[in-house]
Amino acid sequence: MAVTTEEDSTDSTDEPDETETDTSDTEASDTDTDAPDDDTDTEAPGDDADIFGLAPTNTPRTRRPWKRYASIGLVTAIFVGAFGIAGVLGWKLWEQHTLDKAGQDARQSAVNYTQVLTSIDSNNLDENFDEVLNGATGDFKDMYTTESTKLRQLLIDNKATSHGVVVDSAIQSVSKDKVVVLLLVDQTVTNTARPDSRVDRSRMKITMEKVDNRWLASKVELP
Repeated sequence: MAVTTEEDSTDSTDEPDETETDTSDTEASDTDTDAPDDDTDTEAPGDDADIFGLAPTNTPRTRRPWKRYASIGLVTAIFVGAFGIAGVLGWKLWEQHTLDKAGQDARQSAVNYTQVLTSIDSNNLDENFDEVLNGATGDFKDMYTTESTKLRQLLIDNKATSHGVVVDSAIQSVSKDKVVVLLLVDQTVTNTARPDSRVDRSRMKITMEKVDNRWLASKVELP
């Protein structure tokens, strides 16, 4: 029968268990390994990407590239359409302006020519006839050239004079190269049969044509 002494008992109790110590160290190591890194917790991943605007976001984009291009195309179409309409309107305005100017120029030329045509002095027939022919064209010029020979002798024999004044005028029709003008004319006439002057009022319709940038009478009517 073995006897255990007090000294052996004390030594056995105080000696640390190497196995337990190693286990403790291993657990501490495991604990340290599993513990999260403080730096990893404080620094959010992808901070650098966020700074440069490259980090993906969870918010969906409301504008797609095709929508942006569609918007640009729509704006361009609107501008092109607006300029197209403006161009058409501008052309219409210019065309109307051209017609208005043609009408006014032709009307004024018709007024001046009518007063030449209705003003005759038997003492100065050559100059009168030259002025009438200078403002005429086409069939009317040919007709007046033929008839002026007969008219000359008649005016001389009757010592006739006349002085015409246009009291009113209006444009009946207008195009870029032809304008028809209506005129109301007062003509003061004297001759050997009527030494006292009298005023004859008549209506005339003259067709003016643009020839070499001049408005000339191509037809004269007494409606």
